[in-house]
Amino acid sequence: MKYDFTSIMDRHGKDAMAVDALGHGWAPDAPKEGFDAIPMWVADMNFPTVHTVCDEIQKRISHPAFGYFSVRDEYYDSIIKWHKERNGIEDLKKDYIGYENGVLGGLLSALSIFCSRGDNVLVHNPAYLGFTSSLKNAGYNIVFSQLVQDENGIWRMDYADMEKKIIENNIHAAIFCSPHNPTGRVWEKYEIEKTMALYEKYDVYVVSDEIWSDIILDGHKHIPTQSVNDDAKNRTVALYAPSKTFNLAGMIGAYHIIYNDRLRDRVNKEESLSHYNSMNVLSMYALIGAYKDEGHEWVDELCKVLTKNIDFAYNYIKEHFPDIDVIRPQGTYMLFIDCKKYLEKNNITLAELLKRGWDVGVTWQDGTQHGGTTHIRLNLALPLSRVEEAFNRMSTYVFI
Repeated sequence: MKYDFTSIMDRHGKDAMAVDALGHGWAPDAPKEGFDAIPMWVADMNFPTVHTVCDEIQKRISHPAFGYFSVRDEYYDSIIKWHKERNGIEDLKKDYIGYENGVLGGLLSALSIFCSRGDNVLVHNPAYLGFTSSLKNAGYNIVFSQLVQDENGIWRMDYADMEKKIIENNIHAAIFCSPHNPTGRVWEKYEIEKTMALYEKYDVYVVSDEIWSDIILDGHKHIPTQSVNDDAKNRTVALYAPSKTFNLAGMIGAYHIIYNDRLRDRVNKEESLSHYNSMNVLSMYALIGAYKDEGHEWVDELCKVLTKNIDFAYNYIKEHFPDIDVIRPQGTYMLFIDCKKYLEKNNITLAELLKRGWDVGVTWQDGTQHGGTTHIRLNLALPLSRVEEAFNRMSTYVFI
């Protein structure tokens, strides 16, 4: 491969929550003496980002002035080119793109013009922790529609349940996660069309979180929600960021795509009120560097590496841990495993199982934070050698 996805990167002392926060707050416990931490909880990557990100930032910081600045046309042009080449979007214009400090901030800004505090918002469950915590903190009432698994274990939306919940709870706002976090489901076009037809029928406006849209595993394709038809384009606020794709969460910086003039004007107004939703000059250059041609190559290689990591983990679980249920994700770099059978068979709690892993440096995450019941969430965006070591430790010390 052209890019390095095998070197083990030491992140200690570099402000990385994934390793430096262990043992503090809501982070997993630090490992016992004799074990190093294998970071598998925070949803960032243990790979160095593509060199063009650092190149662009370094070129900018070589000029020693960081005063007020204007957003470069190159920023917008980079986004337009990225979506054209990766998602086949031909009609994206600069005017439709707006900066966001983060996807969750953009989500709350959009919801504030879709509905009022205290209103009901439809969310699929399992659900990303950021959705549930942000909505609760902002005073919205979450109405869950449970994803269900078909005969092959594939996660599916329950359209009858969605319709029932919309009618019963007078819902006019929904969050759509595509690809879905934490299950890793990459929705097919007909599924999105059916979803958006339901939302059109009941006049439900949509925030589509597509931050994972570049992390698509072999054999699957991301379909932007706004691309399925004109109505979807006009009732949807879509949110993107280079942060998951290029390991840039610490840089801060996301963006929205809003085609509907009225929605866009109202979202932009809402975001302007705090005077804090403002681009950082270095995050602008980080995106420009990420979305260069080398970034396309890098992401293509990354997805192949992640596919191999997920194949290894999936096959290992199937072979070695028969009491663990796992569905192969289609996108993202997260694995969502169900430990119910193992917990019942061995008469232990999920907390005890999590602790076994943490003690030996398998720093996985409690899946109940994301709507699971007996689930664990694992980040596989690290060199394969570290994934292999983590599963060897699971065999020796955890699933015993």
